[in-house]
Amino acid sequence: MRGLRAGIIGILAWAAVALPQRPSEADAGAAIEKSRAIALAYARSLPNFVCTETIQRFSDAQRRGLWAPIDTLTVKLSYFEQKEQHKLALIDGHPSDQPFETLYGARGVGEFGGTLHGIFEPSSAASFRWESWKNVRKHRAAVYTYTVEQSHSRYVMETGSPDNIHKAVVGFHGVLEIDSETGAVLHFTYDTDRIPRELGLDSVRTTVDYDYADVGGRDYLLPASSQTVMETPRLGLKNQMTFRGYSRFSSESTITFGDGQ
Repeated sequence: MRGLRAGIIGILAWAAVALPQRPSEADAGAAIEKSRAIALAYARSLPNFVCTETIQRFSDAQRRGLWAPIDTLTVKLSYFEQKEQHKLALIDGHPSDQPFETLYGARGVGEFGGTLHGIFEPSSAASFRWESWKNVRKHRAAVYTYTVEQSHSRYVMETGSPDNIHKAVVGFHGVLEIDSETGAVLHFTYDTDRIPRELGLDSVRTTVDYDYADVGGRDYLLPASSQTVMETPRLGLKNQMTFRGYSRFSSESTITFGDGQ
C-alpha cells in the first residue's frame, strides 16, 4: 500500500506541475491587447476568396428541444475587399435564383471579422475576464468571458417583414478561446442581452469556430463552422453553417455544387 500511495502522490504532484497556472492580471490584460490588435486587423489580413457555405436550418415547435429540419441551403460566399457577399445557389439540392437577403428565417453574417471587430474595438468598451485554460485542436487556449454593454454596442438586430421592420441595438456577452501562442481567436460565442419586446425574440446565441484553411497556397485562420439559435416565445430556430472549398477570388471564380448546377 505504501508503494501505491507514493505512486498516487507522485502522479498528483506531476499533474500540479503540468497544469498551466492562472495568469496575473497584467499578463491576462496583455494577452487581450495582443488579441485586440490581431482581431482589429483580421479582416484586412484576409485575401479575396470564395467558398461554399452550407446552411442547415431547423425549427423547434414550442421550444421543447425537438429540432426538425426545414431545409438545406448551399451558398456561394465571396469575400472581396473586406466585404462579404452571399449568393444562394441551391435549396435542398435544387437550383435557386432567390436573393439570399429575401430568405425567411434567421440569417447572419460577420464570421469574417465583423463580429470580432465589434467585440475588440475600443469604443465597445468590452470587459474581459480570464476563466481557464483548455486545448482547442492541439492548441493551448486561454478562455475569457466578455461583456459589451448596450450603450457601447454596435450589434443591430432586425426582425419583421420588409414593410414592417423592427430594429434595435442590443448589448451582448460571450466566451472567447484564444490561442496562447499566436493571440488569434479560435472559438467565440455571443449572446444577446435584454432584447426589446417589440422584436419578438427572447434570445439569440451564435457560436463560431475557426481553423486553418489553404487559400492560394497559404494557410489562413478562417471560419470552419458556425451556429445560431434564435428563440421566440413559441418557436426555436437554428442554423448550422459550415464553410468549405476556400479558393482565391478572381473574376472567373466558379464553384461546382453538383449535378443540380
